[in-house]
Amino acid sequence: MNPWNPRKPLDHSNSFGDDPLLKIGKIPLNSIDNTEEEDGLIKFVTRLDDGLCIESVIIPMSSYSTVCVSSQVGCKMGCAFCETGSNGFYRNLDAEEIIGQIYTARFHFGHEIRNVVIMGMGEPLDNFDNVVRAIGIISDQRGFNIAKRHITVSTVGTAEGLRKLAGLGWQDLKLAVSLNAPNDTIRSRIMPANHTFPMAMLRQALMDYPLKRKSAILIEYVLIKGLNDARESARQLAEYLKPLKTKVNLIPVNPNTYAGSRFEAPSQEDMNRFYGWLTENGLFVRKRTARGLGLMAACGQLGGRKQVIIY
Repeated sequence: MNPWNPRKPLDHSNSFGDDPLLKIGKIPLNSIDNTEEEDGLIKFVTRLDDGLCIESVIIPMSSYSTVCVSSQVGCKMGCAFCETGSNGFYRNLDAEEIIGQIYTARFHFGHEIRNVVIMGMGEPLDNFDNVVRAIGIISDQRGFNIAKRHITVSTVGTAEGLRKLAGLGWQDLKLAVSLNAPNDTIRSRIMPANHTFPMAMLRQALMDYPLKRKSAILIEYVLIKGLNDARESARQLAEYLKPLKTKVNLIPVNPNTYAGSRFEAPSQEDMNRFYGWLTENGLFVRKRTARGLGLMAACGQLGGRKQVIIY
């Protein structure tokens, strides 16, 4: 639905004409409820007009910054290791609330934002129209002028959402899939969405997804000690990914949250061993070092607060 005219379908092209979101004065300047900083990384909490809060993270690089933005207040997906999902779902963010986080990072905190990752609170493809509209404005020269090749959408991998995204033909847009398991048994245990979109269905949707010749899908694999870290898990993961062009991000689970407390984090030795098994099986793998743990700003930690609506 078009939020500006419910009778007119959303236009997913990259031409927005007189769209009011392109007028800076229309971007909501919601209040910053809290700010925390650790080693240059900044987590800021925005209180929206209805009193609900979202969290965003500015990640400084060498000469520019990346901003991790939220797409929903809460999340419906209920992944067992994720703090956001443990708090339930409240509502979708409007497109202006999504881009407002980038505006805050650039103009309030003064960071040169070159990369945008839609990896914060929420499942982006569960808020498809607003996320797509926001991406169009972020990449528009009259908007934030951040090219789609510098924008990443992270999803649990709903096959329907992936097909809709593929239908836009945005081959420059980067796609990250939170996989986290080598088979349906383990994935269904920690990711309820797998019951609706099992791994075979997900893989077919990824095989059909349009990629530029030198591009790859980023596969996020949260390593959990004693659950998905065996040699056989590495073999099964490699077999599953064989038909796809992928790069694997290996991420240690963050146990110091309510959601993650039921899981044990891998040691550095565990990470190195699993990394070795994956590379032996022919996968391109990067080991991620957790940043922002002390701020509750690392992977799976956002949204660690009970929502309180203030009128």
